[in-house]
Amino acid sequence: MVKPDELIVDIAARVESGQSSQMSLTVVTGGAVITGRLAPESVWRKRVAEVLKDSDQLAEFASVFDAPVKREGPPTHLHFHVARIIQGTVGVPETGGMYRVAIEDVSAWTVGDFSYS
Repeated sequence: MVKPDELIVDIAARVESGQSSQMSLTVVTGGAVITGRLAPESVWRKRVAEVLKDSDQLAEFASVFDAPVKREGPPTHLHFHVARIIQGTVGVPETGGMYRVAIEDVSAWTVGDFSYS
């Protein structure tokens, strides 16, 4: 069993406890580089639900994300918003997306995010 990096678990816990979405982080997971800001899970879920509700084809899935968060113990996932997957010299999507990453799957990370000029 993989033991997640204590520092990244502490960062995720502070984001969760402070309900802040200002912490920027870049992670490597499964060979992909994801960069963006972290959000508390409840805020992330609410935003995903809003996006789904606005879709004619996906509105029925919004209720999955509207459900209350039932979590005990330290965070197990990072919840990115305004995030991009770095692909060569660009970030996908350019406007930023919503990603959920299992902390135990993070192989490398750094504070801050990458921007493009």
